[in-house]
Amino acid sequence: MSEAASTHVALAKSTRNSATPSSTQDGTLLPSLAPLLHAWLPRQRWFAGKGRPVTGFSLVSATEMLPLDGTAGPGLLHLLLRVEQPSQQDRPADDCYQLLLGARTSLPPLLAGALIGRVERGPLAGRVVYDALYDPRLADVLLERFRRPGSLGSLRFERTAAIPAGLTPRVLDAEQSNSSLVYGDAFILKIFRRVFPGTNPDLELPLALGGEGCERVPAPVAWFEAPGPEPLTLGVLQPFLHGARDGWQLALAALAAGRDFLPEARALGRATAEVHTALAAALPTPALRGTQTRQLVAEMTRRLEAAAQAVPALVPHVPGLRAAFDAVTDLGVRGSGWAQQRVHGDLHLGQTLRSADGFWSLIDFEGEPARPLPERRMPAPPVRDVAGMLRSFDYAARTHRPWKPEWAARCRAAYCEGYAQASGRDPRGEPELLRAHETDKAVYEVLYEARHRPDWLPVPMAAIQRLARSAAA
Repeated sequence: MSEAASTHVALAKSTRNSATPSSTQDGTLLPSLAPLLHAWLPRQRWFAGKGRPVTGFSLVSATEMLPLDGTAGPGLLHLLLRVEQPSQQDRPADDCYQLLLGARTSLPPLLAGALIGRVERGPLAGRVVYDALYDPRLADVLLERFRRPGSLGSLRFERTAAIPAGLTPRVLDAEQSNSSLVYGDAFILKIFRRVFPGTNPDLELPLALGGEGCERVPAPVAWFEAPGPEPLTLGVLQPFLHGARDGWQLALAALAAGRDFLPEARALGRATAEVHTALAAALPTPALRGTQTRQLVAEMTRRLEAAAQAVPALVPHVPGLRAAFDAVTDLGVRGSGWAQQRVHGDLHLGQTLRSADGFWSLIDFEGEPARPLPERRMPAPPVRDVAGMLRSFDYAARTHRPWKPEWAARCRAAYCEGYAQASGRDPRGEPELLRAHETDKAVYEVLYEARHRPDWLPVPMAAIQRLARSAAA
């Protein structure tokens, strides 16, 4: 029997027996894995609790996707694991992570980089466990589950279209907060590593956009979740835009070649407006007025004050930045209101793809990973996305030596022009609201860069200086 055939035989067997996987139900599994996970988890790029010690684990669920007895090749274990850590002001005490663990008696050399360790006791005693996404045999199991949707232990698989078999999987190494597999250049599967109760926007919004016939976002083909009163979205399978290049790479290439990026920026503005229009048609659009305006400004001010405490370089600019927020409050007091709707939530050049024929697509609707999921699912003024893209043009220009602020300014104008052409509304027509959101984004960037990339701190600080002067003028 071939390796692929044996995998499918084991898959069929596990479908029959997976509802109560005996080797994971005796209470010894987690204690046997804990010493290995203590060392392995903090080293992963997607682990959000870096800098805080791991004090314990608790098992949310365990599902055998392939038998762990070793009689039919590698086993595959799906875990939802709560990781306990000391709480911080802006971080909860624990997070829930999704792990897919392979188990073998010995690890082939090609999988050495995926090693977690050898288990000394418990149901997997004597076996090697590793990150299963790097094993093509086990990655194929995931695709097979999507091809035959339904329940498997504590998991449920759904699909909207037929999926061919036999697509070769490979891991994309560019992800940070999640992990992605590409299947034969036809599909991409995003695995959410840190998971939250509630439908992930990266599933919810592309599904809504697909229902509106919006072609700017690849519609989900399949997904899986842990069902419950508030289901946990675990992964989404979408068409893979083979040959497309992301907007960040294209912008840097234009800068390196000494050319403008205006046609691309204008077309990207149109694409953003089309997505916003479709989201507004598909989902509720509550108005931003009165109390909600004051709450929005209060949240922005709170983030500014917290960032200033962490980054002293912000302190001299706080009065000017607060003035940008107060201008929105003043308009609200005088009766002004703005439209709100669901938005991308973390839009920048790296979240866009352009195909060879020049067609722009928007991807990665998860929102800012650091924000709680309920907050990421809240409606917001569309200029929040616009502000994120305007900041991205500034970042791109700052990577070039010498710095080219005029390049960024022209791109920003072209993007807003394209947005206005497609939507009939120029984002610059609401200058106070746009400036407040751009300020809020720059404050977020200052805090992020100070914590993770100090060499990049001058980029958002230049925007902070500009925005503080503009608001105070």
